Amino acid sequence: MDEFSLGFTGENMHYGTPANPEVPTQIPGGSSSGSAVVVAAQIVDFAIGTDSLGCVRIPASFCGILGFKASHGVISCDGVLSNSQSFDTIGWFARDPSILHRVGSMLLPVLPTERRRMRRLIFADDCFQFSRVSSQRTIPVINRAIESQSGYQQPQLVNIGKFIASNVPSLKGFCEKSLNSPHGVSTLKALSRVMISLQRYEFKTNHGEWIKTIKPRSAPDISERVFAAINTTHENIKTFYKVRTELRAALHSLLKDDGILVIPTVPDVPLKLESKKNLTSEFQDRAFVLLSIAGMSGCCQGNMMVLQSLLHL
Repeated sequence: MDEFSLGFTGENMHYGTPANPEVPTQIPGGSSSGSAVVVAAQIVDFAIGTDSLGCVRIPASFCGILGFKASHGVISCDGVLSNSQSFDTIGWFARDPSILHRVGSMLLPVLPTERRRMRRLIFADDCFQFSRVSSQRTIPVINRAIESQSGYQQPQLVNIGKFIASNVPSLKGFCEKSLNSPHGVSTLKALSRVMISLQRYEFKTNHGEWIKTIKPRSAPDISERVFAAINTTHENIKTFYKVRTELRAALHSLLKDDGILVIPTVPDVPLKLESKKNLTSEFQDRAFVLLSIAGMSGCCQGNMMVLQSLLHL
């Protein structure tokens, strides 16, 4: 586990880095790296993690296993030391889809009505420009996977950035105008910035006094994130919460109760070990754009390997 659940890489200066069983020369991803690694190494059938800004989704992707982040607030976080309460959720890892489902059936509350079957796949085509793998490679693979499943409608394509721009008006003031970036792209980048700013504000509220008093020794990248959080301001906080509420309503109107939004989980293959020297802001920016849609809306998100061979490139 990365310090303060703030790590992206899964590397730990205090206790060492869990070895990624799928690609041992590369990082396992964080912050719930240990849980992902023991599942990928077939030591256990499943493991629990926490996810705020991608702490389950990132290591599941980097270790080549299944991961699931529950919808915000659906599973109690009692007993969990909060990172940022607007994002903290419980998640879990497994190699076998049936195990992933069984864990969910135990952790998720029983609904009073029968769950409706998912029937619509909606590909957020614009999100794939933040990924190394294009939609032209991914969409056919997923389409072939559902061909044998009855009841699915013809997959749809949507520009999710433009959809959010039209349905989340409070986000408009955070968009940076650029002649080089389409409107939808600037919207997704703005959503990512709002997510990070809100997380920093809540982290400061939860831990600021303790950090100022104790002055804990942390890895350089963690210290950098803690410093940014401790020095964040209270500006626009009410608007950040409004963005979250509007995005949740917008995605509910798009997906209803039978739709799945298909997006990349992470932008690229895992970096080499000791990647903190090479973890560029550009790599992180692309990752947080992809992670912010489920993060800011509070929606659940599952990830699966579509092109696992890419991990070994």
